[in-house]
Amino acid sequence: MKVGLVLEGGGMRGVYTAGVLDLFMDKGLYIDNIYGVSAGACHACSYISKQRGRAFRMNVDYLHDKRYCSLYSLITTGDLFGVEMSYNLLPNQLDLYDYETADRFNGEFYAVVTNCITGEAEYMRINDLRTDIIAIRASSSLPLLSRIVVIGGQGYLDGGAADSIPIAKSMADGNRKNIVILTQCPEFQRKPNELMFLIRAKYKKYPQFVEAMRTRHIHYNETLDLIRGEQADGRAFVIRPQKTPGVRRLEKDKRKLRILYEQGYEDADGCFEALMKFLGH
Repeated sequence: MKVGLVLEGGGMRGVYTAGVLDLFMDKGLYIDNIYGVSAGACHACSYISKQRGRAFRMNVDYLHDKRYCSLYSLITTGDLFGVEMSYNLLPNQLDLYDYETADRFNGEFYAVVTNCITGEAEYMRINDLRTDIIAIRASSSLPLLSRIVVIGGQGYLDGGAADSIPIAKSMADGNRKNIVILTQCPEFQRKPNELMFLIRAKYKKYPQFVEAMRTRHIHYNETLDLIRGEQADGRAFVIRPQKTPGVRRLEKDKRKLRILYEQGYEDADGCFEALMKFLGH
């Protein structure tokens, strides 16, 4: 039976996902069909390269380096998260990425991006991180805080704008069961974007993208309903924080990030036996 692994984004709240995936690696659990959004896509990179701990290090070790995530980077480059630092220096010099192990991943890994012209989600297959890292960057490019990423002549931004939790895509691809890692607590419901006036102004050339951002909360909450239905029918297994994470999307407090990472690891450990039963192991 095909199984999907669906990874929500959430900026720095994604350290929760990093903790869950590190537990999976410690237990030797690797899922072949992965759908990652934004931070979820970033953390999946270290999962397929089997580099335990790397995803967490990538989030916290350079937090106060102005080349990584800073107002300086936003003003000087147009990206809050420095592109050169995040997608070149870190994987190729500072915290080496194991491309060879990733190359041996025999499953399918998709990064979700939003097409700025159509406002629709696209699912870019990651085959070689040496070249496909641009799709991870596009998936993680937050509106208002990042430049539009051009791939094949087309502009893309944050995958979460159009499909924050791509379980429907995983289901459409034939994955009859799905493990869904979320970064918000069970009571969370997304609300309308309070910055729509800025989004309309900045992206006036992309009305469909603006519409995707305007209706994002509606689609997000509908997806939560879908997930609950899949859970009730025994086709989805959800791991998520059980209380409000207490970590901002752009959190700079390493202590808070460490606590949330450890919570993800412990939550995954606590439900691992039930997960194995869900998978039929």
